[in-house]
Amino acid sequence: MNTYLIEYTDEKFAEVAPKKAVKAYLEKLCSVLELKNVEYSVTFCDEEYIRNLNKDYRNIDSSTDILSFAAEDSEEGFDFIVPKKAKRNLGDMIICLSVMSTNAKAFSVSETEELSRLLIHGTLHLSGLDHKTNDMETEPMLIKQEKLLKEIGLIC
Repeated sequence: MNTYLIEYTDEKFAEVAPKKAVKAYLEKLCSVLELKNVEYSVTFCDEEYIRNLNKDYRNIDSSTDILSFAAEDSEEGFDFIVPKKAKRNLGDMIICLSVMSTNAKAFSVSETEELSRLLIHGTLHLSGLDHKTNDMETEPMLIKQEKLLKEIGLIC
């Protein structure tokens, strides 16, 4: 069984992304991705919060829709030693709901669709995938993201 820690920097964000719905969606996603015995967190925040993280960790002084912080870095050349019964910690994702809402309007999709896309996107990053551009036609991770969105559907 997987564990998902869902947090809010403001409880009003729970109206847009209820814990029960987010956890159910992540469980479905991890099942399709065959991610078993993992744990990770999802924090829903405002623009100031994500902007500060983006500035501190990426030297980019602007807000964004999602940041992912993977707990493991496979390029280091070593594996973390984890007891057999312990869950594998994938890391943390931070989602800014106001930027998500702005992007949904810009892309002419519902907020529900964009939230679903971000949960998939962040999970793919935490599971070790990355992309160099945001080209939905050529980037393998983004192609996989859209395929998963069609296969799993939208968060309820």
